[in-house]
Amino acid sequence: MFGKILVANRGEIALRVMRTCRSMGIATVAVFSESDSETRHVAAADEAVNIGASLPKESYLNQDNILEAARSTGADAIHPGYGFLAENSEFAARCNIAGVKFIGPSPNSIAKMGDKVQARRLMVDAGVPLVPGSDGLSVNEFEDVANEARSVGYPVLIKAAAGGGGIGMFRVETEDKLHKGLEQAQRRAQHAFGDATLYIEKAIDNPRHIEVQLLGDEHGNLVHLFERECSVQRRHQKVVEESLSPSIDSDTRQKIYDAALKAGHSVNYDSAGTVEFIVDQENNYYFLEMNTRIQVEH
Repeated sequence: MFGKILVANRGEIALRVMRTCRSMGIATVAVFSESDSETRHVAAADEAVNIGASLPKESYLNQDNILEAARSTGADAIHPGYGFLAENSEFAARCNIAGVKFIGPSPNSIAKMGDKVQARRLMVDAGVPLVPGSDGLSVNEFEDVANEARSVGYPVLIKAAAGGGGIGMFRVETEDKLHKGLEQAQRRAQHAFGDATLYIEKAIDNPRHIEVQLLGDEHGNLVHLFERECSVQRRHQKVVEESLSPSIDSDTRQKIYDAALKAGHSVNYDSAGTVEFIVDQENNYYFLEMNTRIQVEH
């Protein structure tokens, strides 16, 4: 049992983690930027440490300051919540080196699933169905993209390898729109993620968006916690979710559970995480991505 946990986040998720810690008799440390000194999560913690200026890159994304806050307060562990450093494999590794438990998956799991191109390769090896696409080959040159698009057939989606949440994703209907879509995708990917690497997938029309939450431990045990229907979206952001999904039959549901567990086992997953799928009109299901963190929807 940890004696003290530093919560490297703010707002709702920080308050939820602190509430659970309190119920378990675990002391908590809040970190805050200069503009957040009087927010609720600071008042809710047993201790609080100022970790920098208002900009997130100078505070909540400042790994050195957060690790120093953990050291100075004697925290045994760091809970990253979601967002900020929750899916940063470098930070998870640095926590391990510093002797502070990172409450989340291993750095290796985060790194493998964080790169969408690498994740596609892993799913091929694990036998998890994938949307037809570039099969793990990054595509940054126009002719490469054009060849892939012709191979899978229009419409296609150009995606950022380091992306998520629909950021850096562009739908292209015909080849004459491909060059513009590629330029936009590269520019957006570089701006949002610092990585312009792209890949391509077949666009599935009117898909259902189904995600399965997983929970694993460090002894090789992994279970699913059923699924959520996430098809009601605006600009690729989920608006309404429902569990269980009303749109899939029991046979498809079980196959998706099995595929989610295969995905988790492929990276020895040992924390809370979510595997996302899309399902077409014929109930074919395809791996979309894995979120290597606790979900906003937990």
